[in-house]
Amino acid sequence: MKVVAAVVVVVLAVVQLAMVARGAVTCAQVDANLAPCVPFLTQGGEPGASCCSGVKTLNGLAQSTDERRTTCNCVKAAANRYPNLKDDAAQSLPSKCGVSLNVPISRTINCDT
Repeated sequence: MKVVAAVVVVVLAVVQLAMVARGAVTCAQVDANLAPCVPFLTQGGEPGASCCSGVKTLNGLAQSTDERRTTCNCVKAAANRYPNLKDDAAQSLPSKCGVSLNVPISRTINCDT
């Protein structure tokens, strides 16, 4: 019986750790997923396959309100690091990648709304 209880405790701990790890979006993840998009966002043209893959991954990371807010703040900070970012390219990126991105790519977005 003690073995069963120990196994249950271990399983619950693993599930809890998985939930915490999944819900923690970081700016490093956001930056890594958007890095292949920098040429498109600053020069225009068409986004590459690796850029669109990153946008799709980013969209999957930001599911809850807190995750979207964190992702939004990270995207905003990343966008502000590129003074030559083209706003029209940033706005068109999700549709060019076939994604309905739930976080806008903008330097001026209010991430608290």
